[in-house]
Amino acid sequence: MCNDMTLEGYDGDRILLSYDVSGGARPVAARVCQLVFGRRRISEGATRTAYREKGFIHRPGVVWIGQSVLLMPPRDAAELSGRLLRLGVRVATAPVSVVRESLEAFRWGSRLTGLTC
Repeated sequence: MCNDMTLEGYDGDRILLSYDVSGGARPVAARVCQLVFGRRRISEGATRTAYREKGFIHRPGVVWIGQSVLLMPPRDAAELSGRLLRLGVRVATAPVSVVRESLEAFRWGSRLTGLTC
């Protein structure tokens, strides 16, 4: 289950990150979805236990604004940008100043429940 956003645990600077995957790059789009939103995995051990690999939206201070747009701490933005660029995804980033209380407008609530790739 996805958190609607993780404002708790982070009060520092923020970076607006936008990404764009080419329409014909379905395998890349699937991998980007897994990076951002997480995925369910099954261990390779004898018990084959299912577990959840969390995505960037589960990190403290990361806010999912909407399709292909995140607001996040600088360190997370740098990490995600690098990973996306290595996949051939177009990425744009910019520092932004947003009052934490204003971010409440972007709470998605239960609409994200169970969102995984």
